[in-house]
Amino acid sequence: MSMLNLSWNSDLNNNINCNFKPKETERLTDLKSREEREYLLYSAWSCVLTKSESECLLKLGISKSSLPKSPHLENCKVKTQLYDCLDKRTGNHSFPPWTSWKGLLDTHPAAATTEQIKILRRQAVLESAYPPWIAGSDEENYPLTRKVQRDIWIHQHPLNCNNPNVKFLLADWERLPGFGIGAQIAGMCGLLAIAINERRVLVTNFYNRADHDGCKGSSRSSWNCYFFLETSLECRQRALELMRSEDAWSKGIVTTKENYTSRHIWAGPTPRIWGEPWNYLQPTTDINGSLVASHRKLDRRWWRAQAVRYLMRFPTEYTCNLLNEARHAAFGKIAAEMVLESPAEEWPEENRNKSGSGIEEYVWSNHKPWIPRPLLSIHVRMGDKACEMKVVEFEEYMQLADRIRRHFPNLNSIWLSTEMQEVIDKIKEYSGWNFHYTKVRRQGRTNVSMAKYEASLGRESSTNYPLVNFMMAADSDFFVGALGSTWCFLIDGMRNTGGKVMAGYLSVNKDRFW
Repeated sequence: MSMLNLSWNSDLNNNINCNFKPKETERLTDLKSREEREYLLYSAWSCVLTKSESECLLKLGISKSSLPKSPHLENCKVKTQLYDCLDKRTGNHSFPPWTSWKGLLDTHPAAATTEQIKILRRQAVLESAYPPWIAGSDEENYPLTRKVQRDIWIHQHPLNCNNPNVKFLLADWERLPGFGIGAQIAGMCGLLAIAINERRVLVTNFYNRADHDGCKGSSRSSWNCYFFLETSLECRQRALELMRSEDAWSKGIVTTKENYTSRHIWAGPTPRIWGEPWNYLQPTTDINGSLVASHRKLDRRWWRAQAVRYLMRFPTEYTCNLLNEARHAAFGKIAAEMVLESPAEEWPEENRNKSGSGIEEYVWSNHKPWIPRPLLSIHVRMGDKACEMKVVEFEEYMQLADRIRRHFPNLNSIWLSTEMQEVIDKIKEYSGWNFHYTKVRRQGRTNVSMAKYEASLGRESSTNYPLVNFMMAADSDFFVGALGSTWCFLIDGMRNTGGKVMAGYLSVNKDRFW
């Protein structure tokens, strides 16, 4: 089993042995032991994730140019630069440079050699291109997902934010102690619905969970510490200006969260501008051995899935780095073993400086970081959730895991998230599974409130590790959770707008399913 050491408040250097040395009488080229080579490669990749990369590699006697590609890590700086281009209008054009090409292929020099090609690209964007944060076909997502995501982006990014006809809804994220991250996101989904219904641009302001030292500069106390902003910087600045204008207030050009009742925010009308696509959702959720043909509040389920997908459409460089650290802690040693088993890779015996090729830089640029697949994500919600729904023991989650494996016998890896230590203690009873989970202090058997538990972890840790678990769950091949949990509800929505509809969802809830 694998334990992720995500100690967010300490430098990653504390978790990396940069002083690894082979036997003093040997050179690196004399390393024969498979375990030594794997550990050295894992340690070298660990160096790449630190701020003192050069110094760390020097201690290992490794040059960065000789390192084999780490299949489980992303180049977060390049990735974020690409996302930035895909989230901005180009000149006076109506859309960012969205095309049918993925990754960096659209930046290849041949993509802009003639004016005719440029015209054809612009035409493709205007007529048929859909947002690049949608994975899979229409049949692999909730109905109209690609169109809805495109339309939300257009709504949230007016051509001219200073146009007097553009109205705004400026809202802080909920900050009451009893509100978990899931409740905060659900509340903002409701505010986005209000904004669309009232033809306002939603602008999010203070986000208390980003009020920590890990979020630097302008991203401190802001959603864009973790994900791209919901609107353009121009619209955000305009909304903040209007907040100081009595005329804007009196004319209703700007509103805030306080203009709406809690009921309106949490249970207000779902936008109907796309019709009622939730009416033809197919049953893909399994509860108590049967597919659920119809959930309560189907419109809310469909809408929250669309809203959370939009709000989390692009992770920031900070979030990308958190995910890199998580994957490396969980899968880095497996990746090193896999790379060194390749006949073409004799590292470090052959210290070759491999230059990248066009196909690697452009065509393969969109491939996701490697994780062991198939991967099952399980979120076990217990503790104080018992006051809202009937909680079940870990054994019932694992029974559902076994059901999935009977159909997919190559499944043996589980990404486990839970706030309860007793769940972690029980995994040793399931030797046929490989468990991966964050190494964070968990609750004992006493039902401490989630608010008190999170406070004991500190703001940075209590925000970072759940968001990493959320993103890993969204990307996993299968998911087992409790549909009565808002967190699981949102994960399910993120998966159903991320090409995972046909993977289905197995819920342990037998008494509550929204």
